[in-house]
Order: sequence, then structure tokens, then C-alpha cells
Amino acid sequence: MTDQLSETSAPEGTPRRRASFHTLEVSEVRRLTNDAIEVTFAVPPALADEYDYIPGQYVALRSKLPDPESGEARELRRSYSICAVPRRFEDGSSEIRVAIKKDLGGQFSTWANERLAAGDTLDVMSPAGAFISKHKMTGLNDPTSIDTEREHRFVAVAAGSGITPVIAIAKTVLASNENVRFDLIYANRAAMDVMFVEELADLKDKYPARFALHHVLSREQRISPLLSGRVDAEKLTTLLNTVIHADDVDEWFLCGPFELVQLVRDTLTARGVEPERVRFELFTTGTPTHLEGNIGRPVAEDEAGETVEIEFRLDGLQGVVKSPVSANETILNAALRVRADVPFACAGGVCGTCRAKLVKGTVEMTENYALEPDEIERGYVLTCQSHPTSEAVSVDFDA
Repeated sequence: MTDQLSETSAPEGTPRRRASFHTLEVSEVRRLTNDAIEVTFAVPPALADEYDYIPGQYVALRSKLPDPESGEARELRRSYSICAVPRRFEDGSSEIRVAIKKDLGGQFSTWANERLAAGDTLDVMSPAGAFISKHKMTGLNDPTSIDTEREHRFVAVAAGSGITPVIAIAKTVLASNENVRFDLIYANRAAMDVMFVEELADLKDKYPARFALHHVLSREQRISPLLSGRVDAEKLTTLLNTVIHADDVDEWFLCGPFELVQLVRDTLTARGVEPERVRFELFTTGTPTHLEGNIGRPVAEDEAGETVEIEFRLDGLQGVVKSPVSANETILNAALRVRADVPFACAGGVCGTCRAKLVKGTVEMTENYALEPDEIERGYVLTCQSHPTSEAVSVDFDA
């Protein structure tokens, strides 16, 4: 293997803000359900600008925890959506609030729910993500810039912890002006699993004519059969035909497990809803990729000597690494083997943190749940899912 780093000139134009980690203190841990907590991180004034965000975005948390098998400390990164409306305090400080639901077998989420407490510190990535409204109101922390000339109609479909970014979006758009209506279909197993139940009730009380909340419980019988049982194609179609009025919706927000999000996307497509009106985010794809900390998975040398040259640009530095063809290595993994600060969070094609522009060569992108069609047209790829298919490739994380 060979690698090198060299300094190059800065790209033309103003680069987009790249996600970076800072150590923040936990100021509060609040229990939401038996298996979910809300964690608040205090952001000092010096870092407040770096942690400005648009409702719907996420942060990644990074910590070292003992490996269940070896007992050795290893780095874990997990992404969590921000669940609060942005705000600044009088002293210039701010805060980041995320919800962490315990996943079956999830080492980080289990540790957080059982051990995390006020006063602890964690590495928190600056906010990122594109699960935000495309409407005018999305100027950073400026929801009042929304067009007030006509009524805006938003609908969200969320399941379980998928409510986390949705509640931040709902609070923001409803507060923006009186011409906003927001419908929410929220699916859970039982009433005890509903996260942010008090906050959702407060929204319903505050905006009785403009916020409609439809709880669907799969394992509890509700008065209406329509709101009982699993959300399948038939139930979804009935909801869209009766209580949602789906034909005059300005923007859709879908967040939850892959199966539900894909069902809603397919249903909306069949109804003729334009793809640009549908925003979606997945919390899991069912096939997570585990990178070994921030050093990349080791790869074996190719005895035949066939390699791919992978070149990448990050923060004005050019890196080059050779990757064995037989390893079928992703660009992200190869880059991490020579540079530890290459950006990533989920490594599963969901969050988009590892996004880069393909400058030279060709790749095959295994999964994509984060990039918009126009980003792909402009040459952007998810490096965690991109496998080189040419003898040499070059990507630019700064683009």
C-alpha cells in the first residue's frame, strides 16, 4: 500500500460547512419512555455558530465503549436527529437536544439509556443532513421568512423514534405563521411507546385548527379501526383518502424504518405526487455497516498486484491510497486507512455525512438513502457505499 498527502489550493467559491466533532457536556437527560431518553448538550458561546441548525437535521455522537467480546475499547458513532427548535440564550450559548431509543442489541443506545447522565461529556458532530423543508422558511433559524401569501399544507408519516426530527419541523412550521397546516400520522406499537407524548399534546392544544395528530397503534385496539393495527398499504390508502386529503399537500416528511418509508413513497408515487415534494429519512436500512473506529477496516494485499488508485481531497489536502481490487473496498474505508478525520457517521448510506463529488473515474454505489436526484446528476456520491469500477478514481469532500 502507498499513501501520500499534499497541500493544494482552496476551491473556488465558499465551501459548504463540513461536519466536525467537538466535546460537549450533557446538561440534562430526560426519560421519554421506558426505552428512550432525551439528551441535552450544552453548547458554549464560542461554538454556538458551529451548532446552528435547521429543524430536521441530525448530529453524530462519538464515544469509546468496551467491545462486548474482547473487552477492548473501540470507537462507536451513532447518528441522532435533533428534536428541538433552534434557540440562543442571552449569554450567546445554545443547546442541542437528541432522542436516543434503545435498540435491541444496540450497544451505544443501551449504554446511553442505562448509563448516560448530566455532567458526562461526548464528542458531538456539528449538525448536518438534508431532511429539511425546501420551502422558503428554511433560511437558517429564520422560519418567519416563509411565504405568507397562501396556505401551506404539510404532512408527516413517522414511526417510533422517527418522530424525533418531525417534531422539530412541526413546531417550526406551525409557529412560522397562521397559514400553515400540519398533519401527522404517528405509528407505534402501544401508547407506552409514544415518544414526546406531552409535547405532541401541547401542539394539538396550541394549534387545534392547524395541527392534526393521528396515532396508529399496532398492538392496542383504538376506538377507530383505522387507527388500530399495522400501517399496511390498505390502511395507508384509506388514511390518505379520508383524513389527510393527500392531493393538496405542499410537502411530505417521512421518517422511520425502511419498510414504512418505502411503502409511503411508493403509494405517493402511484398517486402522482412529484418526488421533489417528498422528503424522507431512514433510521436504519436493515444492513448497517460497521467500520472499525476511524481507521478503516483492514484489507488484504492482492497477490496478483491488481490495485485501484483512490485519490481524495479533504480540507485542501490531497490524499492517495492504493486499494486491492479483490477487496472490493469502499472509497470511505480506503480513505480512513490513511486519514482519520475523513467525515462519516452511519456508514450505511443513510445520513450523507460522507458525501463527496466524483471528479475522475467511475464507481458503483451500493445504496443511497441520502442524496437527492439533482446531487447525483451533479456527480455526488456516498463514499461509504461507493466501490471503484475504474483503475483510478478521485473524489472531492470539499466540493
